[in-house]
Amino acid sequence: MLEKMTNRLDFHGTALVLRAERQRAIASNIANADTPGYVARDFKFSDALSEATSTKSAGADATSKSGVTRNVLAGVVGTASATDPRHIPVPITRNSSDALSARGALGYTVQTQPALDNNSVDLDRERANFVDNSVRYEATLRFINGNAKTMLSAIQGQ
Repeated sequence: MLEKMTNRLDFHGTALVLRAERQRAIASNIANADTPGYVARDFKFSDALSEATSTKSAGADATSKSGVTRNVLAGVVGTASATDPRHIPVPITRNSSDALSARGALGYTVQTQPALDNNSVDLDRERANFVDNSVRYEATLRFINGNAKTMLSAIQGQ
């Protein structure tokens, strides 16, 4: 019975952590907009969320998942460490957006405007992604607060 009540909170909690991780990646892109050779990073939120929720529901081993999802499930977010000790550092290239095709993995964004310094950050796109992700983060937080208030009023019998 308790599991049915908390499943929705677990889903929104995972979504909140993934939104925070995506916000961190977008903020890093914006901060490095003037860094020569910097390649913007991002991940597909929907793929990472479906991977994280299927891992939690199936009870599967988190080591078989992608880097972002594995870090979220392990509670290790915002670190600059490698996701796997066997990984080889990826050289920075112009077409490195195809390098990571795994579902839910932190990958490279596609460069839309070529730059002389090989920087792939498009500030307009990153700002739009930042605002969109912020609004969605706030909505997820409101869902969690609403669920908590509903359960509290049900417990108090109001």
